[in-house]
Amino acid sequence: MQKDTMIGVDLAKAVFQVHGASLTGQERFRKKLSRQSFPKFMADQPPAIVVLEACGSAHYWARELIRLGHEVKLIAPHYVRPFVKRQKNDAADAEAIVIAAQRPEMRFVEPKCAEQQSRAILFRARERLVRQRTELVNSLRAGLYEYGHVIPQGIHQIGRIEEILGAPNSDLPDLMREECRDLLEQIAEKTVRINARTAKIKALAAEADTARRLQTIPGVGPLTALAVEAFAPPMESFKCGRDFAAWLGLVPRQFSSGGKERLGRTSKAGQADIRRLLIIGAMSRLNWLGRKSIPVNSWLARIAARKPRMLVAIALANKMARTIWALIAKNEDYRVPAPVGAA
Repeated sequence: MQKDTMIGVDLAKAVFQVHGASLTGQERFRKKLSRQSFPKFMADQPPAIVVLEACGSAHYWARELIRLGHEVKLIAPHYVRPFVKRQKNDAADAEAIVIAAQRPEMRFVEPKCAEQQSRAILFRARERLVRQRTELVNSLRAGLYEYGHVIPQGIHQIGRIEEILGAPNSDLPDLMREECRDLLEQIAEKTVRINARTAKIKALAAEADTARRLQTIPGVGPLTALAVEAFAPPMESFKCGRDFAAWLGLVPRQFSSGGKERLGRTSKAGQADIRRLLIIGAMSRLNWLGRKSIPVNSWLARIAARKPRMLVAIALANKMARTIWALIAKNEDYRVPAPVGAA
């Protein structure tokens, strides 16, 4: 059945603004609905193209509206903002969503399934615990610094801190020792929670066929594989691996004009979690241990010999992103590149 109506919805916690228009732009209705009446209103509508901003709860409502027979599209909020006319309010936002969605060149966000969202929440929960543990470690280091103890960065320095607190001839007051031991207990608790979520992520990455194949790429581990599954859209939405790398922000930012190309630093536009993990994986291949596995006269060996380490890491992360796209889009396994000069 061909859909002849486009409905823009400005989502909120309690009040939803709905703007209906024809596919040529003629307004058909404007309504302000409560959260309870919104599902019933949409169920009474004939199948239509429903457009939402990709914000909080958007993927949930996308799944609910698809179940009602509607075609749902999600737009990034910063693509809608230029189409808001004069004053910003809910009605103007809903109208701008429709206007933006009718642009033929508009890019849309793929709705996530419930399982994909739950994996993303698990990943973010681990990241939150790591940040909280880092904050506790820094607080502990800062307190000891006030008493002349300089502790290097890193969670592996906890043993050194315990030795300082347990030294019989330590100059630390009893109150300071108590506070430091309380921080150590909190750090140990966070570590247990982090390890539990890491084990769960590894188990999920081992179960999924795509995540298992991604881990055969050098520099890609369970965290990166799960992040790709949780945050990346279907690879069919990208024409090639270069588009996926650009979506991750692993390309130079352009300031080109007048036919003259000007490239700046890495754009950092796109999904930050996957980009960060790919760069960490690339850096692991460039340290003293990872360099042993780099074939002589390979692309990586040649560029590492003449370029700064961080630049090489970004270039390698870009190549890893293109490899991830190829493995998923073409449903293939990773193949080690043939050495230069091989027949």
